[in-house]
Amino acid sequence: MVAGLQIIDATIRYGALTAVDSVSLGVSPGEVVALLGASGSGKSTLLRAVAGLEPLAGGRLTWDGVPLDGVPVHKRNFGLVFQDGQLFPTMTVGRNIAYGLGRLPRTEQRARVAELLRLVGLEGYEDRRPTELSGGQAQRVALARSLAPRPRMILLDEPLSALDSGLRRRLTEDLARILRETETTAIYVTHDHQEAYTVADRVAVLDEGELLQVAAPEDLRHAPASRQVAAFLGARAFITQATAEELGWAGRLEVGQVLGVLPSSLVLAADGAEVEVLDQGYTPDDVEVWVRLPDGQRAAVSSPDRVTAPSVRVRLIGGARVLA
Repeated sequence: MVAGLQIIDATIRYGALTAVDSVSLGVSPGEVVALLGASGSGKSTLLRAVAGLEPLAGGRLTWDGVPLDGVPVHKRNFGLVFQDGQLFPTMTVGRNIAYGLGRLPRTEQRARVAELLRLVGLEGYEDRRPTELSGGQAQRVALARSLAPRPRMILLDEPLSALDSGLRRRLTEDLARILRETETTAIYVTHDHQEAYTVADRVAVLDEGELLQVAAPEDLRHAPASRQVAAFLGARAFITQATAEELGWAGRLEVGQVLGVLPSSLVLAADGAEVEVLDQGYTPDDVEVWVRLPDGQRAAVSSPDRVTAPSVRVRLIGGARVLA
């Protein structure tokens, strides 16, 4: 018997459109797996199939080796957290969290609600209404409600995508802490690389319904399985050993490999290679300066301020090794 969730050759179709194409993936007890992909990649569709909200056209799902075929949503014992939280507006925060605890005595319900409010950092909020909460607070309540009945798995579908970037980063770290402290088994759907790397033990990259790679965040960043994966993860250029050495890289590529230049691969350095500035623009954290590499490809380097010179000096400090 294989413990936890097993997705085996899962295929989902909408008429002639194949939204998920023969995907196989396991989630072990206590593990958080992120489904990472762009819009239309099939990640939310796959999560909905695991929840029982979408039928499979092929393949199967099991939990601890037991098929989930025909098991209705409410009997799968999976918690669900969606982008909008879907709190009950007429109930207090405490009653929202206690919604799935109807079989417990009232004293145990109150104790469990208090425990979860402490866990998500909302002590003292039990009598407030959802309309009195910020977006981040509402998502914390939604997470607490999904955890309250101690489900065997939590399914989170883009839970932070509606929040502003600063708040999203803070809540991503909090969410990762909460899932680990509670040893929760989870699937986390996102299009955001940083969220996936922060929250998940392993990341599954999907594109147009196909599973391209499953790996730990560190392995995924440094050894993507293909150029397609590397490009989705942010590689802006793919360079040879010779070009990498021109940029001051001290590493060594294997035969048949090229180095994907990621957003963090280049740094400004007074002793670096001089490259032409092509364009620049502001990001929430810094200025993204686009430069022309020695082989003519474009790549970006971060700068604390806009540059005024026609060229800058950069050094290559990392990258993603992929097959040429």
